[in-house]
Amino acid sequence: MLKMRRRSLALLLVVSLMVVFAAGCGGSADNNQDGEKQAAETKFINIGTGGTAGTYYPLGGAVAEILKDELKLNATAESTGASAANINLLNSGSVDMAFIQNDVSYYADQGTELFEGKKVEGLRCLATLYPETCQLMTLKKTGITSVADLKGKKVAVGAAGSGVEANARQILAAAGLTYDDISAQYLSFAEAANGLKDGNIDAGFITAGYPTAAIQDISAQHDVVLLSLSDDIINQLMKKYPFYAKMTIPAGTYQKQDQDVQTLAVMAMLVATDKMDDQTAYDTVKAIYSNLDRLKVAHSVGKLITRESAMEGVSIPMHPGAEKYFNENK
Repeated sequence: MLKMRRRSLALLLVVSLMVVFAAGCGGSADNNQDGEKQAAETKFINIGTGGTAGTYYPLGGAVAEILKDELKLNATAESTGASAANINLLNSGSVDMAFIQNDVSYYADQGTELFEGKKVEGLRCLATLYPETCQLMTLKKTGITSVADLKGKKVAVGAAGSGVEANARQILAAAGLTYDDISAQYLSFAEAANGLKDGNIDAGFITAGYPTAAIQDISAQHDVVLLSLSDDIINQLMKKYPFYAKMTIPAGTYQKQDQDVQTLAVMAMLVATDKMDDQTAYDTVKAIYSNLDRLKVAHSVGKLITRESAMEGVSIPMHPGAEKYFNENK
């Protein structure tokens, strides 16, 4: 009798342990399923920017942080070769959105200029952001005072195939010069700045929101001169290329810059493709334009980014999701 009781108790204990173990395993499975479901729902957004010495990179970092905080997206900003490179990265699916000049976006959409015979389908504008200013820099000691003086000089014209390079070529052409008249150096912003400091180049083109970090870096140690473009050059280019707008860089923007500089500007745009669904596009621009103060902290051009100007200078089709947001919030 005692043996039977002991056997019953032992059997009951074994059954109880099996139930507890099964329940525990069931809970782990549920937790694993929840974790897998959450991981599957996480969206990854890669943002193409530009060189670390430009304007796109800090703004892209700020946008990534906004998307992380507001939309819980796994967003990252990547340093790239800027506009033209970003077109190719978007086209290949390597990035999901990117900062691109409006003129370069147009060339890609139409298959002209930098993209002659290489038309890119499906580009969609999320928003236009701020003017990107064409800045032609040199040092006072070079004696260069105009575009015409660049003849025979070593000139940084931007990275090969970049939007800056297109601007440089067009400005030179308006002054009656070609690359045959200069020693063209295909350099990034940072490389151009270092080249000027080291005396390896005489002048350089940069297209970016001002003040630009690369120029600020040089002006901290050297007498930097920004060259004004003549009325003739400006009028020629505005007539031939509808993306250009006349721009003034105010005196005092850079150290020892005591006069206004007359030049041209294009518009920076945030671009995606038609692969981005409408809701993601809507939520993305809503998050960005609800946190414009964070863009102002990232770079001084942030103060130029407004909801009211977000569809000005659009050179490619607007993304329907972004267009819906801006139409609802005029």
